[in-house]
Parts: sequence; C-alpha cells; structure tokens
Amino acid sequence: KGILEMCILHYIEKESMYGYDIIQSMHSYFPEVAESAFYAILRRLNKEGDADSFRGEISKGPVRKYYKITEQGRERLAQMKDDWGYLKRVMDEMGI
Repeated sequence: KGILEMCILHYIEKESMYGYDIIQSMHSYFPEVAESAFYAILRRLNKEGDADSFRGEISKGPVRKYYKITEQGRERLAQMKDDWGYLKRVMDEMGI
C-alpha cells in the first residue's frame, strides 16, 4: 500500500503533469492497475493536501486538469522514500 501514491508524488515532484499523462506513464510500470484507481489516488492526494490541481491552458481540446506537488506532499514523499529504503534494507538483509 502506498507504492502508487509514492510513484505519483515522485512524478509530480519533477514537474506539474496532466492527469492523463501521469496515468499513461504509470501504466507502463503498473499495467494491471485500472485508470479509475489512478484517478482515485490523484483525487485523494489533492483532497489530503499532498497535491494541488489546476486547470491548464485551453487548447483545441477540453480544459486539462494538471497536478503539482505541495510542500506537504514533498514532506510525505520524503517520509515514504525513507520508509521504502528501510523496508528494502530489511528485505535485503533477510535475503528476500
């Protein structure tokens, strides 16, 4: 649990991204996860204050919703990376 959240926060830490682009990038790593699950995570990250959403510039198509990480999200991502590093070290020590 939390791996997808960590990966999404990692992506939007680098740059603001359109929701669909985030999902397409994530699908290459997690093809079994439904698009609706990614959208649910994006909405939750936004609601919890780890990500902020904004409307992108209008192009020839519909207005796009972009996501960017917040300072709270950066702190959460740092903690998640620390937790992941700890878990990885434990698994390596156990030979798993």
